[in-house]
Amino acid sequence: MFRICALSFLVLTTTMAPVWAEDHIVNMLNRGDDGIMVFEPGLLVIQPGDTVRFVAADRGHNAETIDGMIPEGARGFEARLNEEVLFSPGIDGVYAIKCKPHYAMGMVMIVAVGDVQTPEEFVGRRVPPRARKRLEAYLDAL
Repeated sequence: MFRICALSFLVLTTTMAPVWAEDHIVNMLNRGDDGIMVFEPGLLVIQPGDTVRFVAADRGHNAETIDGMIPEGARGFEARLNEEVLFSPGIDGVYAIKCKPHYAMGMVMIVAVGDVQTPEEFVGRRVPPRARKRLEAYLDAL
């Protein structure tokens, strides 16, 4: 009887774990609360195991990580235009995301995974001014 109870507990706890993870939606928009060409939300704080779903609510957008602006050892991603993509960060830290066609217009966001501190000198030197301004505002809000 003990073995059956122990096995049942083990099965229930391992199959229930994915229920605790959340699926977060990020819309890629031509116009939103923060102006034109935005991700909403622009700053997303998630827990390890959570998933981010990027949805091209307006056509002509993609989502991809910005080179050099993800945690060391983490894998980046790059979606095609108008493609819905799931992103499951494997390492805690701060991930900068851009829409490639609208990067110069400031279409960027931050995904912070776990209990993170704002990294020093995170925003690279070659970041366009509008993107830099938004990224720095999101980092200040962390």
